[in-house]
Amino acid sequence: MHARRKAQRPYTYADRIIRNPRICGGQPVIKGTRVILRTLLASLADGDSVEEILKDFPSLTFEDMRAVIAFAAASAEEDLPAPAVPQIR
Repeated sequence: MHARRKAQRPYTYADRIIRNPRICGGQPVIKGTRVILRTLLASLADGDSVEEILKDFPSLTFEDMRAVIAFAAASAEEDLPAPAVPQIR
């Protein structure tokens, strides 16, 4: 028997990620730090696990990393063109 899932609101990264022109030139950073999202995303792309990144940046939390991934996903949705609809022949 499956337990029912609670309806969850969509995850938002806005409370953990900020852009301020006076902090790191306005690049997105984790709130309260100078850790640039691009650095964290590059670490993930290089194959580092979230756990490894958290060891390297002890001021960050798992929820911070979740926000980084959510931010990247939202950015990709905005920047990538919609795929072309295939023609049916």
